[in-house]
Amino acid sequence: MDLRIFTEPQQGATYDTLLTVAKATEELGFDGFFRSDHYLHMGHVDGLPGPTDAWITLAGLARETKRIRLGTLMTAATFRLPGVLAIQVAQVDQMSGGRIELGLGAGWFEEEHKAYGIPFPKEKFARLEEQLAIITGLWATEVGKTFDFRGTYYELTGSPALPKPAQAKIPVLIGGHGTTRTPRLAAQYADEFNIPFASVEDSERQFGRVRAAAEAIGRNPDDLIYSNALVVCVGRDDQEVARRAAAIGREVDELKTNGLAGSPAEVVDKIGRYAEIGSRRIYLQVLDLSDLDHLELIASQVQAQLS
Repeated sequence: MDLRIFTEPQQGATYDTLLTVAKATEELGFDGFFRSDHYLHMGHVDGLPGPTDAWITLAGLARETKRIRLGTLMTAATFRLPGVLAIQVAQVDQMSGGRIELGLGAGWFEEEHKAYGIPFPKEKFARLEEQLAIITGLWATEVGKTFDFRGTYYELTGSPALPKPAQAKIPVLIGGHGTTRTPRLAAQYADEFNIPFASVEDSERQFGRVRAAAEAIGRNPDDLIYSNALVVCVGRDDQEVARRAAAIGREVDELKTNGLAGSPAEVVDKIGRYAEIGSRRIYLQVLDLSDLDHLELIASQVQAQLS
């Protein structure tokens, strides 16, 4: 079971804070550092000092880290044109020496679009499908050949399809709870399917839908990695768990129900339940980025048991 650290910088974090967490992620032996792609805070926080851009952040981290995988859960397709995004991600992959992964979603948070003047189209899912076709098509085009695409929302003519990533294929992550279109897109384009903030039972059902969609198009469902994203709150005793829950404005019982919370033994046991239904990777949503002792505890008492 791979453990990756997953951050929500729109809630309030500077680049320097993210760099500190990413370096700790690497030093403590976690598999990767991922971040959300949002421009507006959510809930009862002020979001100060303001948002950081996902791909600018990852470009910086690409030069400051050596081993960990880096990526997004999930880049919003509404934020960037597909050709531009393909260039950005390929460049950051080069900067990292081939450690980038692209999580791409349709975009959903209308308020942040209004706040920053970003169009929020009705046909988000259909646009996402075209973006996936374009981005993967550009990367797969042989050097010296051109790429053309004519869709409902995007048209590319004679694209040189450059630059190329450092990796032969950048892993693409698709995720969500949708029961029909999401599994179909994952089966067609994804290297990894991720379901965020879902129970073991709901995850098992959604993984089954993705596996069935893959089989329907003649793809081996075992070609995909299946993963979860879950909030994490671990403590050596009940008092430490309660303190960490209070720091992120959550209740312990709710965190234990909906996330990975409690003692290291409790969290290891619950991760094991996800492993039993086919999850191979957990993205640990860390909401208090100042608590590096939390990361150390997870590394020494949870990750060590899983490995």
